[in-house]
Amino acid sequence: MRIIMVLFFLILISPVYVFAQESEVAPIVEASPAPIGEEAPIEAVSPGKGENQLKEKSTVLKSTLDDQVSVEVTVYNSNIALVKDTRAIALPVGRGELRFMDVAAQIMPVTVLVKSLNHPDDIAILEQNYEYDLMSPQKLMDKYVGKKIKIIDVNLYQDKRETLEATLLSNNNGEIYKIGDEIYLGHSGYKVLPEIPKSLIAQPTLTWLWGNSIDDTHQLEVSYLTNNLSWKADYVVSLNDTDTKADLSGWVTVDNTSGATYKEAKLKLVAGEVNRVQPEYVMGKRGMVDTYAMASEAAPQFQEKSFFEYHIYDLQRKTTLKDNQTKQINLIEAKGIAAKNKLS
Repeated sequence: MRIIMVLFFLILISPVYVFAQESEVAPIVEASPAPIGEEAPIEAVSPGKGENQLKEKSTVLKSTLDDQVSVEVTVYNSNIALVKDTRAIALPVGRGELRFMDVAAQIMPVTVLVKSLNHPDDIAILEQNYEYDLMSPQKLMDKYVGKKIKIIDVNLYQDKRETLEATLLSNNNGEIYKIGDEIYLGHSGYKVLPEIPKSLIAQPTLTWLWGNSIDDTHQLEVSYLTNNLSWKADYVVSLNDTDTKADLSGWVTVDNTSGATYKEAKLKLVAGEVNRVQPEYVMGKRGMVDTYAMASEAAPQFQEKSFFEYHIYDLQRKTTLKDNQTKQINLIEAKGIAAKNKLS
């Protein structure tokens, strides 16, 4: 029994950005950049008070995966993917800020599109920011330069614990403190900060300034492209001793290093010009096997469709794509395929 490894590389014709707003996948141009910058103070105005309306502090809301209703991931074989994340989010009437968390770390912010599926005319996104100033010990200390912090000095030998008040003068290539009237170059004690600065976040977050005119929960669909999601197909052909029969096994390999986990996702795989029409041949020890005949077996888990110059493989069940995970899904399984030698 001989095993022949066959790798079919499915190549996307054009490296353009791809989006889909209909039920099928179609190419579109890259979205226009959304305004990205530092947050400005936001004020919400209570409705119905005339020119002297009462200005209130802006409403700040957070949305996490707990709000997620569904997620759809369309992976292209050019190391990008289209993510459609639908969440149920209740927004009060007026204006406010929404922090949309748990997005892919490799997101392309300029490709973000937001729409309400159930109330599209009652919400407007006025401003978008992509926050990626992620929290770290170095950045936390940088934010407290010139401010007072606490240092807990523990002496294990004397069983003594002392809390000191210090001013952090510098955090450039080492910490410099002023404690009392003395300057300390570093300190071995535990540094205690009063709070986490608002400008630092634990994970990449999309932030929107929104305006809402309806008191109801929105089914908010957020679409974006992300890098570092790719797929390929690998095939194994096994010939019998007489080279008259062959078994074919095909697997799709999806590699996710996008910085997000997609739970119970609807998965689609898109390829460009897939060579399935013209016969392909696999060289064996004594001849070649006709793989065109082998590929005629239908994939039980994927449904294949043609759409313009693309081929779409739609997984007929939901699956979870974990971050930093390589997942394999069965594509083709065919046994007892007729084979014959063709000597060149």
